[in-house]
Amino acid sequence: MSRVRSAALSSILALSLLGLAACGSEASDSDEGGASLSSVTIEGKQGEEPKVTFDGRLDGSKEETDVLVEGDGDTVADGDTVAANWWIGNGFTQKEAQSTYAKGGATQSVELSKDILPFLREAMIGHKVGDRVALLTSAEDAYGESGNPTIGIGNKDSVLVVVDIMGRSDTIPALDGPQGEDKKPASWAPTLIEKDGVITGLDFTNAHEPSGKLIATTLVKGDGAKVKSGQTLTVDYLGQVYDAKAPFDESYSGEPAEFPIGVGQVIKGWDERLVGRTVGSRVILEIPPADGYGKTGNEQAGIKGTDTLFFVVDILAAK
Repeated sequence: MSRVRSAALSSILALSLLGLAACGSEASDSDEGGASLSSVTIEGKQGEEPKVTFDGRLDGSKEETDVLVEGDGDTVADGDTVAANWWIGNGFTQKEAQSTYAKGGATQSVELSKDILPFLREAMIGHKVGDRVALLTSAEDAYGESGNPTIGIGNKDSVLVVVDIMGRSDTIPALDGPQGEDKKPASWAPTLIEKDGVITGLDFTNAHEPSGKLIATTLVKGDGAKVKSGQTLTVDYLGQVYDAKAPFDESYSGEPAEFPIGVGQVIKGWDERLVGRTVGSRVILEIPPADGYGKTGNEQAGIKGTDTLFFVVDILAAK
């Protein structure tokens, strides 16, 4: 199974969103007027970082869109999760402001919800997989009335965006491990036992005794799309009964597992604690019998009806 790592979104979209709350004092002294989108030369293959050459400052007061490379894939719709890369430039200073291509060329997984920055929605919804789309707009329309001083875009600047649409959710490859922001796990959690970077078990020496509650703690907060009920997850996992010396099941030594989530196809604890997480996350779950295998347990796995289960789960994809 091919497993390709996606680059982190946390440093890309999070910084962009910060600009919405930034003060207007960072605004540029740009004047009205300037050149149109057609004045810019954008070179390079779709999927590779574009070479952008400006011919004077740009006027973003009237939004312009141009499909530079036409793809032959499916049309992207509102609410889709897509794989994409983008380059953002300041049309007044004629400088690069942000690029996801610098993250090693791996694609970003983006859910086209109302929470995403509007110019990314504009550049992707209605276009096709394989398209390279150029968009010229104002800083206000791109980021809000304050612009985005965090990445060097003042509130009077114009914004040039080049977006490569690489695929929809069903074509985004699974990650090869957790990816996102590292978090300090809760004090109750067992410690991961690893050998050569591969998880082989859980150490309960410093863990608390089972609480009788369904609880979870995050080790890595993934930077991908949120998991929705009804999706098929790709995960690596390891399960171990509290205070047991060895796991009863795991996938780290083989291939990741795939299963529907939120529809009763797995134990209740997984349905309730994995839906709403983000792709790229690593979590530890404590699952009491009622949310696991119930009073009958799972004889084949050696699980009694009174056993509390602990899992470490890496969410690698959601389709």
